[in-house]
Amino acid sequence: MKKNMGAVDRTLRTLLAVVLGILVLAGVVKGTLAYILAVVAVIFLGTSLFGFCPLYVLLGISTLGRKKPEQQ
Repeated sequence: MKKNMGAVDRTLRTLLAVVLGILVLAGVVKGTLAYILAVVAVIFLGTSLFGFCPLYVLLGISTLGRKKPEQQ
C-alpha cells in the first residue's frame, strides 16, 4: 500500500471525521443518515491514518507532494 495522501488532505479528512462524529454522537443527525455519516467518518479517519485512499488509486490522483532530489 503506497501512500497517496498529503498532509493537508489527511488533516482535512481527520477534522471532517471529528465533526461528523460529533454531529452523530450529539444527536444532531438521526436515523439512517446518522449511520451513513458514522460510516463515512470511520472511512475518513482510517484513510487519513494510513495515508492511503483506494478511490485515489482508481482515479489516478495523488495529493502527496513531490520529493525534491537531494543536492550534493
